Amino acid sequence: MTLMHSMPAAAGLSPADLAQLADHGISAAEADRQLAQLRTGQCWTPLIRPCTTGDGVCRRMESRQTELLSRFAGAAAGGRITRFVPASGAATRMFQPLMAPQDHDLERFVAELERFPFCAQLKGLVARAGEDLATLRREGDLPRLLAALLESHGLDYARLPKGLLAFHSTGAEVRTAFVEHLAETAQLVGAQHPARLHLTVSPEHRELFVRQLGEWQEPLEHRYAAPLHVSFSLQHPATDTLALGPDDAPLRDPDGRLVLRPGGHGALLANLAALDAEVVLIRNIDNVVPDARKGDNLLWDRLLCGLLIELSERQRALLEQLRGRPDRLTLREAATFLREDVGVDVPEGLPAQELAALLDRPVRVCGMVRNSGEPGGGPFWVRGADGRIGRQIVEASQVDRSDPAQAAIFAAATHFNPVDLACSLRDAHGRPYALEQYVDQSTALVTTKVQNGQPIRVLERPGLWNGGMAGWLTVFVELPASTFNPVKTIFDLLRPAHQP
Repeated sequence: MTLMHSMPAAAGLSPADLAQLADHGISAAEADRQLAQLRTGQCWTPLIRPCTTGDGVCRRMESRQTELLSRFAGAAAGGRITRFVPASGAATRMFQPLMAPQDHDLERFVAELERFPFCAQLKGLVARAGEDLATLRREGDLPRLLAALLESHGLDYARLPKGLLAFHSTGAEVRTAFVEHLAETAQLVGAQHPARLHLTVSPEHRELFVRQLGEWQEPLEHRYAAPLHVSFSLQHPATDTLALGPDDAPLRDPDGRLVLRPGGHGALLANLAALDAEVVLIRNIDNVVPDARKGDNLLWDRLLCGLLIELSERQRALLEQLRGRPDRLTLREAATFLREDVGVDVPEGLPAQELAALLDRPVRVCGMVRNSGEPGGGPFWVRGADGRIGRQIVEASQVDRSDPAQAAIFAAATHFNPVDLACSLRDAHGRPYALEQYVDQSTALVTTKVQNGQPIRVLERPGLWNGGMAGWLTVFVELPASTFNPVKTIFDLLRPAHQP
């Protein structure tokens, strides 16, 4: 794990540059660190082997349901649980099949239009323009159909974030992904318990989320008898990153000012750290299903959370003993917990102080599904910067797949990361952990893009659930495939999990 550290004042940056950075909340030392990383280029994560069932991935927890659900219920009743959903990404990629289409995609869109949850909205919109949706479909008027769906004078779906798009329709009720998260959070904690949901959103869409919350909050609270406590945050400018131009100097705009780019989803670690929350469940915005299909999601989130609470309680009890007068049995128990429960490579004979340092950090329990060919990352045993082997979520962008041995290990993965995480953010004294201390900065993504015909190098911060949590205590649990139903393209809305 590479901890954040101070560096000398940024070289080659003018007083005006430093003032611009300071306005963003970026220190000279941080600017120097980013420029050095951009010039060094991509660092690869050394894979040892995939985490598999029985070797890094726990088997399902059906036999312990009663105990784990009891732990969850106590935390829910105490208002200790918050759902965290990154929701700022635009839905543009979702509509790529229609914007750069193949003929069969367009034919399927027209043929199955009535099955999409936004069909009623589309019908009303074209009717207000004096047209008939059925006629447009029959005549195959694709330009008008697509304009009504995607463009700003229509539903504007190509510009909106996924959270604000219609995902499901049951009878006359149409729910967006955001509304489904509201409903699931309320059902998760149960009647009369506070249902806490936090979303990260983009500045231009925050008011739309607030407006949708205003329309749905009271009906959902009445339906599920759970008070909703919903909050929003924006990605902080201090998490933006510098870029390099073709001359290996900091990239600048036509006015000579530094170009600062959003730092990727790893920048949301700051939003997570700013939450006044103890136990946080993280889920992607597009992995939601209608109420009739929520049962497995609710069950397994409760189980993940129950296991997290159990591990955290064990962690805190061991820390209390290690900081007292620990005997040999306590030292052995702490080392065993680190090795067997949370996958930390612990040498024999470590003293109490070093065991406590390894133990005193945030904890996460991550759901994993069987790999079915979805693009993205998964659980692996990796070698850290300190030489120790531990388990991490690793994305494809972190792996040097030009190395045949590394490519073979990555291809041998048996499980996939669906982004279903239960996280403990506070220490034994109830104080929030400084999450930035547990980031592996070497896992940042350095890539080359073309801008105005020139190659530029850009930097994304370590991903929220991979490098951003590299120093956490980590447990992987196998989940059933029924809990993973993402909507990556418009046609995913036609899968059985998203249909009434």
